[in-house]
Formats: sequence, structure tokens, C-alpha cells
Amino acid sequence: MLGVKRSDLPLDNDAHSRFLPWLIAFMVFLAVLAIGGILVLNATAARWDQGVGGTLTVQIAATEDPARDQNNLQEVLNVIAAASGIERYVIIEEEHMMTLLEPWLGSSANVNDLPLPKLIDVGLADEAQFDIKDFTRTLQARVPDATVDDHRIWLQRLVNLIRTVEFIAMAILVFIALATMGTVIFTTRTGLSIHKEAIEVLHLIGAQDSYIAGQFAARAMMLGLKGGLIGMALGLPALYLVGTLAESLEEAALPDLSFGPIEWAVFAIIPLCVAGLAMTTARSTVLRSLAPVSYTHLRAHETGRNL
Repeated sequence: MLGVKRSDLPLDNDAHSRFLPWLIAFMVFLAVLAIGGILVLNATAARWDQGVGGTLTVQIAATEDPARDQNNLQEVLNVIAAASGIERYVIIEEEHMMTLLEPWLGSSANVNDLPLPKLIDVGLADEAQFDIKDFTRTLQARVPDATVDDHRIWLQRLVNLIRTVEFIAMAILVFIALATMGTVIFTTRTGLSIHKEAIEVLHLIGAQDSYIAGQFAARAMMLGLKGGLIGMALGLPALYLVGTLAESLEEAALPDLSFGPIEWAVFAIIPLCVAGLAMTTARSTVLRSLAPVSYTHLRAHETGRNL
């Protein structure tokens, strides 16, 4: 099929084929954005899971009695030290909390003016063996003012949200592939109608359906590759622009939007996949469309021989 050196059909002169690369380019542009979104979502889930998974935050509400606050802190530390499955725990300094709150409160805020709670960052040695419910009951029985923030709960919700968005993005890719196939099928059938007489002549001189299908497939492959490259040329700058704008935001809010060798390899094969899809679709469309015609010609030829 790919070894066809010349074409007995003037497919290059078809006006409708001029629009096919641009339609495919639009599809590839959307596919690049969808794939880029999937890669970014995976990076986000991996980064947050690595940074937050396996950790807890114990919060001790501030009271008007400093002695009580200090006693509550010591009681909480005793409970944490006695609990099994905890690898480390660190008291978050008030200066660090003020640094985190500075974007909202400003640099003029004073620690003494705010009833800041005591925060303890707890790292788990083994998430599977740690009983968060038993730990929470024990902690609040001794320090009612203490609460436990299990990061795994909202992290799981975040992961579920990310997986849902990824599923939607994958569904968009499927729809893009179906739309591309539909466009190629329409273009191929139009070409068959335009070159109907030439195809009949080829049949009369002994051309097989596979030979004719090969010419349509080779043409569709070249148009698909051209459209895929155009779509890539439009999609990659769009992703770069989004990444540049994201760099101006808070670094902790978004993951690193730069892509590695594997991600770039995924983008590089998109035009090849589109070209292969267009080629396969065109070939199967021609074979299905010409099968009844070939059968009619064969019966007519056998009838003529019998007469």
C-alpha cells in the first residue's frame, strides 16, 4: 500500500481534500490540549500524594490561659509519643505560620494579636497499620481542645476528582478520534463518487480493490500527517503559553508544568497515530464501498463468458 509509486486516480486535484488537513489539524490541536491536561493532572496527583500522603496535622485550639495551652500541648505530645505507627512529629513554629498567613493578613500582623492554634505535623510510619479513629478518641479524651486533620481524606477526594477529569479528557480523545474517522470516511466516499468512472475503468483492466484502496489510503495518510503536524504546531505553543502563565502563580498551588522526555515522546507520536488512523480508515472505507461493485463486475464477467 505504501509502496504505490504513482496514482492512477487524480486524488491530488480533489478540492475537498484541501480541507481535510485543516480539519485534522483542529482535531489534533484539541487532542494535544487534552493529553497535556491528562499529564498535568497526573503530575498534580503524584506531587500532592508524595507531599501530603502519610501525614496528619494535630491542632490545639488556643485559650485565654497560657498555662492551659502549654499543658494541652504537653498532653498532646505525650499521646503522640505513646501512639504506635507514628514515625515523626514536629511542632510548627508560630513564625512559620505567620509566613503562611502573610499573603492574607499582610506583613504588619503580629503573633500576639492573633489567637493562633498550636499545630503539630505528624508523619506516619505505616498508613495501613495506623488506626486514626482510635488515635483521635484517645487524643480528645485527654485534650478536648485538640482536633486531628487527616490529610488522606481530602487527598482521596482530590484524587477522585482528578480521575474523573482524566476520564472526561480521555472521553474527549475518543470523540476526537471518532470525529477524525468520520471526516476521513466522508472525504473518502466523496472521492469514490468523484472518481467512479475512473475506478470502473481500473476494474475493467483488472485492478484489485486493494490496489485502489491503497491509493486512497496513501493519500489519506499524507493528508493526516500534514494535518497532524499543523495541529502540533498550534497545540504545543498553546501548552507553553499556559505553562508560562502558571509560573506567575504560587508555586505550591500548581505542579511543574514542564514535560520530560516521555511526555514529549507522547506528543511526537500523535501525528503518526493520526496518519495511521486516517490511512486505516480510508482503506477500510474503500474496501467496504467497492465490495458490492466488484461482486457485480465479477458476475457480469462470468455471465459474458457463459454466453
